[in-house]
Amino acid sequence: MKNIAILGSTGSIGTQTLQVIDANPERFNVEVLTANNQVELLAQQARKFKPNMVVIGNEAKYSELTELLKDEDIKVYAGSEAIAQVVQTSTIDVVVTAMVGYSGLLPTINAIKAGKTIALANKETLVAGGALVMEAAKKQGVPVYPVDSEHSAVFQCIQGCPERKALKKLILTASGGPFFGKSMKELEQVSPEQALKHPNWDMGAKITIDCATMMNKGLEIMEASWLFDMPIDRVDVVVHRESIIHSMVQFQDNSVLAQLGVPDMRIPIQYALTYPKRLRSPVKELDLTELGALTFFPPDEENFLCLKACKQAMILGGTAPAAANGANEQAVELFLQKKISFLDIGRMVSLAIERHTDRKLTGLEDILKADRNAREFVLREAD
Repeated sequence: MKNIAILGSTGSIGTQTLQVIDANPERFNVEVLTANNQVELLAQQARKFKPNMVVIGNEAKYSELTELLKDEDIKVYAGSEAIAQVVQTSTIDVVVTAMVGYSGLLPTINAIKAGKTIALANKETLVAGGALVMEAAKKQGVPVYPVDSEHSAVFQCIQGCPERKALKKLILTASGGPFFGKSMKELEQVSPEQALKHPNWDMGAKITIDCATMMNKGLEIMEASWLFDMPIDRVDVVVHRESIIHSMVQFQDNSVLAQLGVPDMRIPIQYALTYPKRLRSPVKELDLTELGALTFFPPDEENFLCLKACKQAMILGGTAPAAANGANEQAVELFLQKKISFLDIGRMVSLAIERHTDRKLTGLEDILKADRNAREFVLREAD
C-alpha cells in the first residue's frame, strides 16, 4: 500500500490519477489532496477518498472548504506555503506533481528533500529548475518517474537499452495541435476559443494553449534533457497526428524503439505509480487495424516560434529556461484575456530569452528572479 499526495487533484492529471487509485484500492491510499481554486470538486474528492489533509491554494476559499468538510475528519489548510509544507509529511510515499505551471517547483523540491518518490506531471518544474531538482533528487537518492506520455514513453523504451552509451537520441512525438499546417496569415486570426480545441487530448486551458503554440513540446524537450541527461541537440521532435506513438528512442546502431498506446493519460500515470510493475488498466486495447496508417511530419519552427525559442533557452543555459517559461505563462494568460494575439505568444517568449542576459544560476532565488523579470517584460511589451 502506497500513500499518495496529489498536488493539483482537480485538474486533468489529478482527476485521472484518482481514477487509477480508485481502480486499485488495495494498492493506493490518498494521503493529501491539493487544488488552487476548485473548492467544491476538492471537497467532493476529499469526501470520497478520505485523505488526511487537503489544501486549497487560494486562501480566500479556506472558509468555504472548511465548511464543506466540517463533518469530515480531515485537516484543512490554505495557501501556497501550506502546499509546499504538506509534501514533507512523514506518511507520504509518493508525490504526484500535477500542478499547472511554475507553481509546482518549490513543492517538488521540498518533497525531494523529504525523500519522497516523485511522479512528475509538472514539466515546468524541470524547465525552470532542472539543475536544482535533479541535483537534489540525486543527492537524496529519490526516483523521479515521468507522468507525461512522451517522457513515460522514453522511460519505457530506454529500459531496452543495456548500456548508456548505446543511446543515440530521443524522439518526442507531437500532435501538432489544432493548427497544424496553418500559414502565418491564418495563425494571426486565431482566437482563444479555437486554440482551446485540441484534436486528441483533454487538458486544462494553459496546457491546451501550449499545445497549440507548440510551447508544450518546447517545454518537453527541455524536460527530457534533464530527466534523461541528454544534450538538447540529441532530443528531436516529429509531428505525429494520431498520438498513438508517444515517443521513441534511437540507438547507436540506428534501430528505434517506440512506445504505442491509445491516447489516454491513465497509462503513464499508472505506470509511474506502479513501476516496475504493470497492472491491468481501464484503458482500451490498441487495435492497429482500426488505424490503418500512422503519419509523421517535421515540426514547423518558423510559424511556431516557441519550439525554437525553448531550444535556444537550453543552449544558453542558466536561468534562460526559467525566463522562457515565465514569459510563456504570462503571455498565455494575456492571450486568454484577448489582450495579445496568438502569434504574440511565440514572439514574446523569443524576445524574453533574447533580452535575458543575467543567466547565472546559483540557487532558487535566481530562478525566482528570472521568472519575475520575464513576466514583467511580457506585461510591458503588451501595453
